Amino acid sequence: MKFPENTTVVVVHGAWADGSSWQAIICMLEDRGLNVIAAPIPLTSLSDDAAALKRTIARTHGPVIVAGHAYAGAVIATANDERVKALVYVAALAPDEGETVAQVFYRDEPHPKAPQLAPDADGFIWMPDEGFAGAFAQNATDEQIALSKAVQRPISVNSIQEPAPVPAWKSKPTWYLLAEQDRMINPKTQRFMAERMKATVRPFAVDHTPLLTAPEKVADVILEAAQATLS
Repeated sequence: MKFPENTTVVVVHGAWADGSSWQAIICMLEDRGLNVIAAPIPLTSLSDDAAALKRTIARTHGPVIVAGHAYAGAVIATANDERVKALVYVAALAPDEGETVAQVFYRDEPHPKAPQLAPDADGFIWMPDEGFAGAFAQNATDEQIALSKAVQRPISVNSIQEPAPVPAWKSKPTWYLLAEQDRMINPKTQRFMAERMKATVRPFAVDHTPLLTAPEKVADVILEAAQATLS
């Protein structure tokens, strides 16, 4: 399918990551003729992150598909711009209006290998080193895990405790890649959120970070959303 001119996919990283986590998917989508841009969110509060996404979307021209991983699900739900045609959640959190990220993250029991998370003296939460191989991306290569540790960015407690505004998934077509082997966000929680959003659900036997470990599946879901909403 040939997409409309100036179609852009805006990708948003989650906690403990940066835009480079989308590297493989960016290349795949650009090979299919889509423009791709990563939103550099600061992870300092949900409002700050939403503002960063809004600035990124303002840099684009034409129709937009917005995709978010993990924490970024709460961020992409603030994308109410009329040019945004679809939202794609990748093992992502989807609080409803008035809910916090923490409330949905801790909705169901944690996996036995889920890391113990706590803020530092400055109110930022870091991923323990062992958490990357144990839960963040247990199917990743040693090189991917080493790089993830080296570039990790902490998330502020403010980001996960700020109540969410009215989410865009109530008015925009939504897709959800459900990670059945996720050790960070319980797959039961993912199913609950996806069904509440009335999303098109695509379950796969992947870990929490298929951006690294199954990028072709992530790209396929984004392409499906683009084809369905831009044709």
